[in-house]
Amino acid sequence: MHTNEHTQKAETFIVPIGPQHPALREPGHFEFTIEGEIVTAASVRLGYAHRGIEKGTESRNWVQNLYMLERICGICSHIHATAYCLGVEQLAGVEAPPRAQAIREMVAELERTHSHLLWLGEAAHEAGFETLFMYAWRDRETVMDILEALTGNRVNYSANLLGGVKYDVTGEQASKIEQGLDYLEERTRHYLDVVTSDPVFIQRTRGIGVMTAVQADRLGVVGPTARASGVVRDVRVEAPYAAYTAFPITPVLAQAGDLEARFVVRLRELFESYGVIRRILANLPPGELVLKRMPRRIKAGEAISRVEAPRGELFYFIRSNGSDTPDRVKVRTPTLCNMASVLTLTVGRHLADVPMILVGIDPCFSCNDRGLVLKRGADHEHWTWDRLRQIGLDYYAGERGSGGVGGTSISPAPLPPCPPALLTGMHV
Repeated sequence: MHTNEHTQKAETFIVPIGPQHPALREPGHFEFTIEGEIVTAASVRLGYAHRGIEKGTESRNWVQNLYMLERICGICSHIHATAYCLGVEQLAGVEAPPRAQAIREMVAELERTHSHLLWLGEAAHEAGFETLFMYAWRDRETVMDILEALTGNRVNYSANLLGGVKYDVTGEQASKIEQGLDYLEERTRHYLDVVTSDPVFIQRTRGIGVMTAVQADRLGVVGPTARASGVVRDVRVEAPYAAYTAFPITPVLAQAGDLEARFVVRLRELFESYGVIRRILANLPPGELVLKRMPRRIKAGEAISRVEAPRGELFYFIRSNGSDTPDRVKVRTPTLCNMASVLTLTVGRHLADVPMILVGIDPCFSCNDRGLVLKRGADHEHWTWDRLRQIGLDYYAGERGSGGVGGTSISPAPLPPCPPALLTGMHV
């Protein structure tokens, strides 16, 4: 019997996601090359949410910058302020009082609880588990109420000051925090049971997006994403800051390295947060909340500060020229460190796994959009602020000349080719 065999090659498509897309709360542009349903290549283009915050710090004084840097990310506002305060205090040669340091740590762990519960809801939504999404966000209100009672704000808490904190913890507040933690601890146990036993949810997470410890180390991932692959990478343990020396935490690890492990690590981290908050409330150091005097002008020098944000290591570089404004503030957020893992892990997976692998790193595009590269054809180069300013001056001088002022025509200066995009690009 003769059989005619026809080999049909799978067609290759590029599936764009974003920058405006119903699955993305913030703007980011992804392109996934697929053959059939399998991803064969991935790239990401960032930079859509760049707000010029780093440059803005150079025209504001040290105190004003505290409130602007808090707004890099609402969910991470306290940890951004803490990183900034630690760097400025290092330059000024001062240290916040022990009571203030303990309150900084307590608010940071409350913020971590807020962030992880918000992420749990978002991740459940991407998986189509709307009930878990609603429950997680309902319980998130508990920690937001605690933060509001402490600081007067539910998102941008503004608890920090240079040299200390604004708010103390009263006995009544401590009692309400304890009650809230008891409720959240019970609910977290339930969520941990759900994400490790629900058969439909397990199909979307177990064995999906597996990243080994070697891969995690090579890709430079940080935070819970790294710890879910067995990599001990936690600034609170490696380089304790605030009061983490007096009130330490134990890093939570998993070995599977898949999406389920990332859920388990974040939920188990909540128990660590509940425990350390209780220890702080029971042993809050006495004393002042803030230094009596913080210099208006910070002496010239450079400082770096590293803290553990809910998503991983947050890095600040601060340079002072001796005036009342910083010369440079550079922020590196954990999303940038973790984004390369998304592009690597999606290759070889089904297209339907892409949203879950992306949400597994808990991305924050507004946090991430800091550094920019101007692309001109095949060349990449960094443009200085002076060069960008001069291009603007030349451009508007050309506009005035083209219209003619008083019958006088000014020949515009030649402009370089307009860059098609401001971007930070990654490709796999």
